[in-house]
This record gives sequence, structure tokens and C-alpha cells, in this order.
Amino acid sequence: MTIEQIKCDLSKHIGKEAMIHCSLGRNKYENYHVTIKELYDNVFLVELLKKENRIKSFSYADVITKTIKIDFRQNTLKDLQL
Repeated sequence: MTIEQIKCDLSKHIGKEAMIHCSLGRNKYENYHVTIKELYDNVFLVELLKKENRIKSFSYADVITKTIKIDFRQNTLKDLQL
């Protein structure tokens, strides 16, 4: 998977909700319920839904190296993974 493919996939989900599973190393994880906000050349921004006005950024390299996993939720329980 390339950065361009990831950008293309994420651009289809701007403004939609997603779950991000982030590996912090040493068996530590954080999960975020987010809305995809903006895409830039090297990073993309998400807004946390549980904490108002909190923005986090992730790099496309995080997706490539599987440091983060993004699950896009539809109206059904079917998950699409990047």
C-alpha cells in the first residue's frame, strides 16, 4: 500500500466516523472514536468525538507500518480496514 492509495481511501471518508487503534509499543494501545477532518501531504487530521475540539494528527507512514489501524463503521457492523 502506498501513501497515494491511503490518501485516496481516506479522502472517501472525510467527515465520516472511524475508530483508530493506535499501538504505543510494549503491549500498550489507545483507541480513538474520531471523525476524519483534513488530509495534507504527510499527515491527516482527525477530531476526537468524545472530547470536543480535540484534534490529533497521524502520518500516512503510521498506516503503512501498521502502527495504527483504521476501522470505518457503516450503518451495519461490517468493518473496512486500512
